Amino acid sequence: MSLKAIDQWVQEHAEQSLEQLFTLLRQESISTQNKGMRECAGLMENLMKEVGLETKVFETNGHPILYGELESTIDEAPTLLLYGHYDVQPPDPLEDWVSPPFEPTIRDGRIYARGAGDNKGQIVAQLLGLKAYLDTFESLPINIKVVVEGEEEMGSVHLPEFVQEHKQLLQADLVYTADGPSHNSGQPLVVLGVRGMLAFEIEIEGAAFDNHSGNTGNVVPNPAWELLELLQTMRDQDGKVLIDGFYDHIRPATSTEEDLLNQLPYNAKEVGEKIGFPSLQLNSADYHRKLTFEPTFNILGLKSGYLDEGVKTIIPSKASVKIDTRLVVDQDPKDIFHKIEQHVKKQHPTAHVRFLGSMDPSRTPVDTAFVQKAIKGVAHSFNQEPLIQPSLGGSLPDFVWTKILEAPSMLMPYANFDQRNHSPNENIAVDNFLNGIRCTAHVIHELGS
Repeated sequence: MSLKAIDQWVQEHAEQSLEQLFTLLRQESISTQNKGMRECAGLMENLMKEVGLETKVFETNGHPILYGELESTIDEAPTLLLYGHYDVQPPDPLEDWVSPPFEPTIRDGRIYARGAGDNKGQIVAQLLGLKAYLDTFESLPINIKVVVEGEEEMGSVHLPEFVQEHKQLLQADLVYTADGPSHNSGQPLVVLGVRGMLAFEIEIEGAAFDNHSGNTGNVVPNPAWELLELLQTMRDQDGKVLIDGFYDHIRPATSTEEDLLNQLPYNAKEVGEKIGFPSLQLNSADYHRKLTFEPTFNILGLKSGYLDEGVKTIIPSKASVKIDTRLVVDQDPKDIFHKIEQHVKKQHPTAHVRFLGSMDPSRTPVDTAFVQKAIKGVAHSFNQEPLIQPSLGGSLPDFVWTKILEAPSMLMPYANFDQRNHSPNENIAVDNFLNGIRCTAHVIHELGS
């Protein structure tokens, strides 16, 4: 039977596929607030069973991890592991949503809802791609395994332990994730790694309570100023991180990876408009290098004193900052945190540094055999060669596959570039969702050829 039958299946089942997605989108599943997690896990389990997977729920000390598998009848068939997550970010601020975040709505060819792009829309497309293949060909040319977790939006805190404990069960020739945004050009994109992440908080205390800024001015220290002075010792005006050893152990890009970056299309005006920063001036080489091969040192938020309407003349008693750093291969988050602690201790001995979370960076070589076969499947699905990016700018728990499971891993983002994940009016284009179903089926077929 021709692969064109897959296209027909997707077209004939479009409305049903959308309703299956909408069932999950209607269910709140905010992992950081433990809202609706059990209910959503149950809905995801039902969908996995509907597409034909033998499914099991694994309990963790947090939210459940769902596992499914379906074996091929072919001896020594390769194994593909699909990964996704059913948890979502909080929808706040609610007033910025055009339609309610948990009432999926189609406007101008896009599905608007929290989780539409990140990640319910993309993992559902993968599962329905498996269903499309089974309905069309009646059997699989490869073994399929599926892992859907409920803690990605809180750092996948229990996924590494789960993978370590079940390495034999999870053995695979390739891990295939649909997550993140596609390229801003709209061309299909294959990503072969992610940046890691370290999040931490620094707090400085002054007096035991807020003081009158006149009565004790120049007498009581101001922790807000002290915090700003400390931050100036950590990063210069050009963005270079000044912490000793921060740039140690960064793996240089290979010539092949550099070539792949140079092939990525780029239009500063278009990108600037899509990210809400129309004055973007970076050239193509700098833009892609900064997103792929360079770490970041980003302030998430600053807190101190009085910020409401009017004036309250005080010297605040505390000041704090939350920072996240995106790390590249082979930076170690634990090593970087230790170096930050040492720096802060040297500059401000009484400041408190608190670890908030981390994720290791990861990268898979482009010449990996199963990666190359999967890329062929993507190309056949879209009738064009995909762009190949060595690393995603964001962070996913890709390291659990490449470092713990020791399997190659690739990401194929199905969502549109401007999906606005983590923001109000998150969305996925209907065409992107349906193309994701089609693409998954094509990848399965190519891996089994």
